[in-house]
Amino acid sequence: MKNLRTLGILTLSTGLSFGALAPAVAAATPANEQNEMVQIRTASVESVVTKSELIKKFKELFPNKFDFLNDGDFHMGSGHHFPDDDTIRYDLSFHKEINGKRVYGGIGFVGEELEIENFYYQPANSIDALFPAKVTKGEAEEAALAFLKKIPGASEYQLDTTHDYNLGNQPLTEPIRYSFSFVRTENQVPIPDQHIQVNVLGNGEIADFYRTSVNTESHTFDDITKVISENEILTKVKENLAIDLQYRIDFDYQTGDRTVQLVYQPTNDFLGVHALSGEWQTVNGFSPDLPEEQEIEFITAEPIQPKQTDFSLEKAKAFAQKLLSIDSDKVKLSIESIEERENHIGQEVIAIQYMYYYGNSGHGTELELDKQTGEIIQYTDIKSDVLREMGDNKENNQPISSEEALNLAVEYLKEFSPSHLHNYAKPTGEAHFESDRGVYHFAFPRVVDGILVSGDNISVGVSADGSLLGLNVNYQDVENWPTSEEVISEEEAKAEFLEQLSLDLQYVKEGYAEDDDHYQLAYTPLFNENQFSFIDANTGEWNSLTEEESERQVITHPWAEDELNYLVNARILDVEDVNTFDANEKITKGDALAVIMKSLTHFYEGGYYPGQENMSQSFDNIDPEHPLYQIVERAVSLNILDTESANLDLDAHLTREELAVWYIRALGLEQAAKQGSIYQLDFADANDVQKEYIGHVALANSLELLTANRNQFNPNQEVTYAHLAVSVVRLAHEAYKRNPEMYY
Repeated sequence: MKNLRTLGILTLSTGLSFGALAPAVAAATPANEQNEMVQIRTASVESVVTKSELIKKFKELFPNKFDFLNDGDFHMGSGHHFPDDDTIRYDLSFHKEINGKRVYGGIGFVGEELEIENFYYQPANSIDALFPAKVTKGEAEEAALAFLKKIPGASEYQLDTTHDYNLGNQPLTEPIRYSFSFVRTENQVPIPDQHIQVNVLGNGEIADFYRTSVNTESHTFDDITKVISENEILTKVKENLAIDLQYRIDFDYQTGDRTVQLVYQPTNDFLGVHALSGEWQTVNGFSPDLPEEQEIEFITAEPIQPKQTDFSLEKAKAFAQKLLSIDSDKVKLSIESIEERENHIGQEVIAIQYMYYYGNSGHGTELELDKQTGEIIQYTDIKSDVLREMGDNKENNQPISSEEALNLAVEYLKEFSPSHLHNYAKPTGEAHFESDRGVYHFAFPRVVDGILVSGDNISVGVSADGSLLGLNVNYQDVENWPTSEEVISEEEAKAEFLEQLSLDLQYVKEGYAEDDDHYQLAYTPLFNENQFSFIDANTGEWNSLTEEESERQVITHPWAEDELNYLVNARILDVEDVNTFDANEKITKGDALAVIMKSLTHFYEGGYYPGQENMSQSFDNIDPEHPLYQIVERAVSLNILDTESANLDLDAHLTREELAVWYIRALGLEQAAKQGSIYQLDFADANDVQKEYIGHVALANSLELLTANRNQFNPNQEVTYAHLAVSVVRLAHEAYKRNPEMYY
């Protein structure tokens, strides 16, 4: 990772919004993410609802669960509402320290009936929720369903089995969370934009809850008795289905890996078919006609040279001040920080954090510029949001047309991001118009050898008054594009799509207007039982954007199967080929170190680590370009590795004695272990343990991290993948009991 040069005093989170009068939030979790929106305090309702009422309501939902909390442990936020939503909300949070460990959480209530909208909870001790979990996923589902029975109207929701959540890099020191998504139904038909999410800890406790669209009294629905038969709609879709060969880029934000493959996928610009009228459902609502697919037309025929080649932090600041200037005497623009870094896909950028201050509140986000040319990579205009909050936003009664907006989008690209435009085409489908905000959204796809690229486009947002509201250049640097010479034919692929086509009946809204309370019935096409399926053009096999949990179970072993599979699913253990993987194989120090570190803390290989810009290089042979650089340096910072040697041999096999040393150091017990004279080893092979590591081995055995077998510790025995998988779980449990927060 490159070192950062910083100009400024503060780095803020992207998309930060805050208000001096907004209620405090104890933690950022899925259950309280709505607090990230700008809250509008409503002083007139403060006397209507008291903290005692909210506490009573809270404890009714969790009888006897939180009796250890006193009224003084709770904090009540002021009544508030969000822009474009006048429903009053109340927040109640709590925080307490028990036996030296923090307990915190919060709950959000909405409306006059004080219905629960969100909830989050972090217990003081969840060791029984660590792997292996106390409850199974099935038992956790029962706990989630039991909790839903306490929620008014929740009986209308059913489990949404189409959502499967990947664990990501889930350290062993974190409790297991089972995630369940429930979708509301009407006449047994799902309503996708109304859902409830419940997260259950591995010990069966409810950890998170979030629901959308609490107020459903004003909603109306199409008459289900009037739907056109599924077979008739199926025939219509088949007659109009079109597919196309495309490049697909997948970027793994955990590892930084980028893969490209040729795929066949539908190109029709429709989402479904109205179940009553038979009209096509498009991004802008229902239409009797299919959107016309446009021929590929490049934005520019020839490359455009960048306007600058010697960009600097000073020039970036001047550019930002001009671009972000706001037409209001009541608002102050503040450039909070400017820094050079690599962004999430490895581009070298200048990142500019900025805020608009008005009154006692503020609203801010981030602008990204190309480090070399100063061209915009990522920009979102929030001036209109700020002015709307202040009541100064002027309505545009004569919006420009879609064609005019597209022409302006092209001009903005030529002005602010010209370098790559010859690689991109004008939109081939219908532009999405967000009517309630008055915004046109355009996607300019990349084209390589006449083939469209999925996963690499330029997006531009243009306001109905013609101003630029957003620009995002997602240019992917790919050296080798797969050849299309050996792909299956389009006819063969289309036949497979038609064979695997089915329909799913849903209640949907026309467009995305917030004030639209009517739900219409529509058939959504599924391919191979998935809305987002595609065919690998080389193999003819189906793939999708979602991954079934059953497909992630990959390893069998007589006594370490559960541990190995968890490590693989949690992306702690990297297994390239499960067919050739041998869990009894001896593990190298590099692989073992990666497993240990990822078991203790979150890791995003290839990612950007804020605050770690100036990490030193501890070993001559492990430079910042080494794939295990972050792993090694984090291990050094935790004193797991010493730096007495100039080089670190990561390819050597790891012995049990060396593993014991690493484990004890990871627990912060190095100084205790060095008092070797106070320890006595009773193993038959005690003399085989190096004198300087007697304390480490004794402690590792005493803590049952690594134990003797038939009175033999076998210090020189080389560790296998299976042995490491079992022992690292024990390490994680011991680390959690001591202080899991030390690893963050």
